[in-house]
Amino acid sequence: MVKLVSWNVNGLRAAVKKGFLEFVQQESPDVLCLQETKMKEGQLTLDLPGYHQYFYSAERPGYSGTALFSKVEPLCVTRGIGVAEHDTEGRVLTAEYEDYFLVCVYTPNSGRELARLPYRVQWEEAFRTYLTGLRQRKGVVVCGDMNVAHEEIDLKNPKPNRGNAGFTDEERQCFSTLLSSGFIDSFRYFYPDKTGAYSWWSYLYHARDNNAGWRIDYFLVSEDMAPRMADSLILKDVYGSDHCPVALLLNETKEKEC
Repeated sequence: MVKLVSWNVNGLRAAVKKGFLEFVQQESPDVLCLQETKMKEGQLTLDLPGYHQYFYSAERPGYSGTALFSKVEPLCVTRGIGVAEHDTEGRVLTAEYEDYFLVCVYTPNSGRELARLPYRVQWEEAFRTYLTGLRQRKGVVVCGDMNVAHEEIDLKNPKPNRGNAGFTDEERQCFSTLLSSGFIDSFRYFYPDKTGAYSWWSYLYHARDNNAGWRIDYFLVSEDMAPRMADSLILKDVYGSDHCPVALLLNETKEKEC
């Protein structure tokens, strides 16, 4: 079994002070993908024996950023999607393995008053094109904070949040378009009707205590990878960020017979 874990840590240096290393030791994922690291490579030395460590930082200090820690050394690691205007914020980190690509993504937030929504839509189109290119070569797993609650079941209070960042018609349609291009939302694949399953809670109004959250962290898989999926998990009891980790369990590939 291969265990993949993704977590928006809302600042890796802060997360280390809140039990991050203990979490990694306890869960022992084969690959751990992080979003919103908010640091440059070299600003923190992580004692994670057995893991190859890769970082992709934003040009702007203390902002955005992704990281990937893998027990197996990837064949190749790619930073960005190859589009200059979208590759300044450290948002997409791709590891290539023998039989699939693993893409760690931190999707841009549309922001207050939806100031970045037009850019977000452009970014989504470019990202989908990038994933489609990968999928033509081998299977693809996409994980990370995708900053959208896809359906009303994916957030506690859908009606008052309709049109807010993360639940606009445009963002939801972009997600639908990505799925229809050949990807599966792994959690809904296993738990299509499960309610109250969230991965992010505001720090305000005791939202986490009341489970007034949003499911905006995902593992998506290309359709050809569906037979390998064993389970998709939300690790809601893990603290240290305003997000909790999510996980995907994959069955090992079978040896091909001669």
